[in-house]
Amino acid sequence: MADVERGNQSDVTEFILRGFRILYPFQIGPFVLVLLMYLTTVAGNTLVIFTILVDQGLHTPMYFFLGNLSFLDIWYTSNIVPKMLQDFLAEKGVAISFSGCVMQLYIFGSQAATEILLLTVMAYDRYLAICRPLRYTSLMKTRECIKLASCSWLGGFLFNPVIMAWIYRLRFCGPNEIDHFFCDFMPLVKLSCSDTHLITLAAFLLSSTATLIPFLLTLTSYSFIITAIVKNPSSTGRQKAFSNCTSHLIVVSTFYGALAMVYMVPTASATINLNKMFSLLYSLVTPLLNPLVYSLRNKDVNDALKTVATRLLDFRRR
Repeated sequence: MADVERGNQSDVTEFILRGFRILYPFQIGPFVLVLLMYLTTVAGNTLVIFTILVDQGLHTPMYFFLGNLSFLDIWYTSNIVPKMLQDFLAEKGVAISFSGCVMQLYIFGSQAATEILLLTVMAYDRYLAICRPLRYTSLMKTRECIKLASCSWLGGFLFNPVIMAWIYRLRFCGPNEIDHFFCDFMPLVKLSCSDTHLITLAAFLLSSTATLIPFLLTLTSYSFIITAIVKNPSSTGRQKAFSNCTSHLIVVSTFYGALAMVYMVPTASATINLNKMFSLLYSLVTPLLNPLVYSLRNKDVNDALKTVATRLLDFRRR
């Protein structure tokens, strides 16, 4: 019935995620580690969002976009980590329906595209703040910030529905074991008994365009920013500008670096486990590091966190 509803002749109606089968005898340690990282990611990003909402000093475009990024990171990890945790404890892998697998892939791809666009918008915001300070307030009004954030979310989720519909039409005859901890594109498509050359090429061209153009825009923004900072005669001004931009540069470098390693490294069996490690980097480690990087390296966020903590302590004493 499921096959008829999706309009193909597939024999496979569910897949088995076997991303960590080699760790099964020692699964408790990795399970606890990933669980702690996930809880820390959710707690850290939630704290950043809460701090931005309650502290008036953080009601600026930069922290508005940071709040969007933190919300995205919570959703990003929550799409992947629950199945990953089940995978650690399941000797024979974790079952996921065909529709559930395609939906997980769609959400993952959309979230990745949204993060790319948000990072580009954040770079543009820093470019205006540092290179066009006199026009910054007029260009980055609340309405413009909402438009930029909305376009990032909308653009991200309109990024790959055609590819997902295409995958839904592929035929899967078996085997049904995905050698990954989530439904990623290549491990899934490799299991199809249909001709996948065209969809693989289309997905490559689409994802390359959606990644390369924002990356070049981000790179261009930071080229102008670094030039402007170097030319700044004030050492205090240079230090403040570098402090505001370094956090974002670390996040951008980590995210794009991990994506490049995953999708540029060959997918041969010899490198599949390395591919999984890099996938862990952008799906779990990067969302974990984002609130730490922005809070530890940013004086405004640090001061706001201290203020929020003081208010909470005072409230509890009452």
